[in-house]
Amino acid sequence: MKISVISSSPRKEGTTSLLVDEFIRGAAEAGHEVFRFDAAFEKIAPCMACVTCKNGKEKCIHNDSMEKLYPHLLEADCVVFVTPLYYFGMTAQLKTVIDRFYAVTGTLKNGSSKKAVLMVAAWEPSDTVSMKGLAQQYKTLVEYFGWEDIGVILAGGCGTREAVAKSDYPKQAYQLGKSL
Repeated sequence: MKISVISSSPRKEGTTSLLVDEFIRGAAEAGHEVFRFDAAFEKIAPCMACVTCKNGKEKCIHNDSMEKLYPHLLEADCVVFVTPLYYFGMTAQLKTVIDRFYAVTGTLKNGSSKKAVLMVAAWEPSDTVSMKGLAQQYKTLVEYFGWEDIGVILAGGCGTREAVAKSDYPKQAYQLGKSL
């Protein structure tokens, strides 16, 4: 299975990096091919709604790091979205990447049988209202593309890397990667 992990934390050793590392470790042990894209450390211009790409019929006007992601995204059997929670939603870095999916929406949507995963870390407990909007946005995205949601890890109460490390969430991320 080909897996594209889109991580979006601007902190290299932040709360979500441990989840990403463990997910990838499990997936690699299971024999999967994993491509990791750290959006916060890439040059990605926002979509300008210019429609030059004509939803995949032409190339996007931006010649940036999305050119590295697009081939892996299109070939992936599974797309993993990873973000810390920022004001009830995903990071701007992840939102920018998802907005740029527009340039390949037709390919992603038509006949695609991709699987999807969401992993989030937040200060607040996962059973609070704080993650509901992000979880719903992910659910809507997956439904729109006709993908199969195969796992969501909402690592609540994990505002520091130490809190994540002491929790059961890294093990859950590892098991999810290994189970694919």
